[in-house]
Amino acid sequence: MIVFGYRLPGMSSLLVWGLLWEIIGQMKLTFFVPPLTKVMATLFEVIATSAFQKALAETAYAFGAGVFFAIVIGIPVGILMGKNRLLDELLLPWVNVFLSAPLTALVPVLMVLFGFGMKSIIITTTLFAIWIIILNSRAGVKQINRSLVEMAHSFGASPVDAFFKIYFWAALPEILGGVRIGIIRAVKGVIIGQLLISIVGFGALFELYSANFLMSHFWAVLIVLFALAFSISEFLAYLERRVAYYAAKR
Repeated sequence: MIVFGYRLPGMSSLLVWGLLWEIIGQMKLTFFVPPLTKVMATLFEVIATSAFQKALAETAYAFGAGVFFAIVIGIPVGILMGKNRLLDELLLPWVNVFLSAPLTALVPVLMVLFGFGMKSIIITTTLFAIWIIILNSRAGVKQINRSLVEMAHSFGASPVDAFFKIYFWAALPEILGGVRIGIIRAVKGVIIGQLLISIVGFGALFELYSANFLMSHFWAVLIVLFALAFSISEFLAYLERRVAYYAAKR
């Protein structure tokens, strides 16, 4: 960020917004926005409680399982769609539909089909993340230089060898980009699942704190959730930069 010709550190905008948050909170314009200092003090109290640790474990389990299934299903399907024209024409319309559709409307259907437990939450998380991973994997395969594929075939590479040694690595920058966006969408999916399907994890804490107007506790948990999502996203962005040379080599 550049102010009056001076380059400030990248996190300076957060300090500005934090200061604005503190000023609004101290002015007591609304109970919904307590002072940031009070929120941070509450944060250290909340994270030491067993309720928070249990909620974190439940949310991490649902989030991790949902992202895992989105990755192990989405990447192969996207690569196969990029390789096979018939499969691409069959699946691409449905992938675009589910990517643009309000997936929250499907939650009642999942509740009927899979019940009110953790299984439905994991499936919801997967559905929020998988479509962008499929599209990005497909786009990465579409960018591959055909000479790389022809070279693999000329050296007798099997379809499995070509899949893992050519298509996957050549499409890796786009795959990681899709995974990063998918993980951000998965955070939304797991919280929606925990609020609508089964009141567990962070969803239970949000419900409890908002119902009792404990806004400093509410914002404290929300900050933890945002921080975790931001950290994972930045780590994957770092990996994207590290493998960017694959895009040039292909």
